[in-house]
Order: sequence, then C-alpha cells, then structure tokens
Amino acid sequence: MLSYFLTPIRYRPVFRQFLRREVLGRYRGSMLGVSWAFINPLLMLGVYTFVFVEVFKARWPGAEQSGGLAFALRLFAGLMVFNLFSEVVARAPTLISEQANLVKKVAFPLELLPFISIGSALFHFFLSTLVLLVSILLLELQLPATILLLPVVIFPLLPMLLGLGWLLSALGVFVRDISTMVGVFVNLLMFMSPVFYSAKSLAPQWQFWMNLNPLTPIIENLRLIAFSSTMPNWGDWFLALGVGCAVALLGAWVFHATRDGFADVL
Repeated sequence: MLSYFLTPIRYRPVFRQFLRREVLGRYRGSMLGVSWAFINPLLMLGVYTFVFVEVFKARWPGAEQSGGLAFALRLFAGLMVFNLFSEVVARAPTLISEQANLVKKVAFPLELLPFISIGSALFHFFLSTLVLLVSILLLELQLPATILLLPVVIFPLLPMLLGLGWLLSALGVFVRDISTMVGVFVNLLMFMSPVFYSAKSLAPQWQFWMNLNPLTPIIENLRLIAFSSTMPNWGDWFLALGVGCAVALLGAWVFHATRDGFADVL
C-alpha cells in the first residue's frame, strides 16, 4: 500500500505520457489550444477587478490604502487554492469509472490516476500563480521575498488531494451518487472557505469553525507571504500537513482494499 506513493517514480514514462495527454487533451480542438490555460486566469482576474473595484467598491481589511485592486488580488489568491482543490476533488469520483478499459483490459497502475489529476491541476495553478505575481509586481512595484515560500505553503494540500483522489475514485466505482454529492459539497465549500473574505474578519465564535476547514490555513498563509511579507503560520502549516498525511493514508488504504472489486462492477 505504501508503494502507491512512489507510483509516479516507478512508472515515470507512463506518468509523463498520461499527464501530457490530460493537459493537452482538455484544449484539443480549440483555436487557441493550451493558451486558454493562461487566458482563463487573466480573464478571471479582470472580471473580479471590475466587479469588486468598480461595482462594489470593495476594500480588504488592512489594505484599504491599496484600493479595490488589492481586494481583487487577495480574492484571486484564495480562488487559486480553491480551484486547485476543486479541480482534483470534483473529478475524483469518476477517475476509475470513466477508465473501465484500463481496469479490465490493461495491466495499468490505477493508483497513478490521482497523481495525473493533481499534476494537471498544478499546471493550471502554476499559470494562475504567474498572473498573480505579475499583478502584484504591477501594483507594488516589487515582489516580497516571502513569495519564494509559495511551494512550501501549498505542499500540505497535496497529500490531502492525493488521499481524496484515491478515496473518492474507489468509492465512485461502487456508489455512483458520490459524484453528485461531491459536486454539491465543493460548491458549498467555496463559500465556507475564506476565498471572498479573510477568516480574521469573522466573529471569534465563527473563526473556530472556519479553522476546521483544511483550506483555511493554506489560503491564509498564501496571503501572508504574498501580500504582507510575513512568514507563514507554521503551527497551522504543520497541522494542515498532519491532516493531509492522515487523509493520504486513509485514501491509500481504502483504494487498496477495494481495487480487486473494480473489474466486477465495471
């Protein structure tokens, strides 16, 4: 079971081939091709800037002097993390059920599929990060040195996504309603996460519940290093990492325990 975590290394050529197919296949047939992966975050940032700067005149607490663009950038940073999460989790229940040919006819390492999904999501996250960095540079005329910690800040989310990928893909084979349930959950989670607001702006009694959300420390730490030139909250970081590793082990165990039954159902 623990060997699952080394699957991309053991099957490196297969991983590269399927990851490339996953990224490029999404834009196959479109006129601009993979360029849409870069255009989408640009359009998103433009829309958020217009809506919150020009329409709502919104200001982020503690950054009022920077105007509405500061609000849009902080919102965009939170949305980057949420999109990384939702892209993997929303698709996870159908990862195995949509690949019945790999289950029945080919000796394929099925445990590799969540790695491919995460790799594709990280590609889009990287492009959104470039948009964010350029925008911060245009607004502040410099980038904070703490932004170099961005990969470290995001890292605790990866084992959690891997575990959820294994868990939900395995359950999705046997319970098809999982896909619909996860879709509803992801939509609700967007508003229950500090994407459109800061967790610190909530009343103290609500902050406790907000901190139970595994996305909260990731989003808040990203904003700290990107906009406040402040080191991450390491206590929250280690807690998120611990939760992520626990979810990864649970997902690997469920996947390993149920994979022999995939072919019987599909």
